[in-house]
Amino acid sequence: MMRSAVMKTILLAAVLWALIPPPAGAEIRILSSPGGEVGPFLDLFERVRASGERVVIDGPCLSACTLVLSTVPNDRICVTRRAVLGFHAARSIDRRGRIAAEPEASRLVLAAYPSAVQGWISRRGGLTSRLLLLRGRELAAIYPACR
Repeated sequence: MMRSAVMKTILLAAVLWALIPPPAGAEIRILSSPGGEVGPFLDLFERVRASGERVVIDGPCLSACTLVLSTVPNDRICVTRRAVLGFHAARSIDRRGRIAAEPEASRLVLAAYPSAVQGWISRRGGLTSRLLLLRGRELAAIYPACR
């Protein structure tokens, strides 16, 4: 059982590094991320924050991937026309595969997002099991276009 958990963590780390290619010209480009476990994303984005590199969101950044917004300073994040941010309530999965809502974690995550993102989410009913997609003009009103 423990070996399975270790293998899943190693696989997740490999997927994360494949989704975010090595920096070229002091930027990290998110091309497509479905999300996943929160811990590895927070570790990765903390390293990006510490590196001083800019983050280019150039495709779907869903679920735990959106934690980049609460970790990397706003002035180091830009978006392309292909960028899509996807938000939902926090949830956990037990050893039997059962999904449970985590309302306190959802409140903490929402509070960690920049105020403009918090407002956008709140105007759409808050974080629930439904995926909220922020893109296009609404996203461009919050984050600058990449140059």
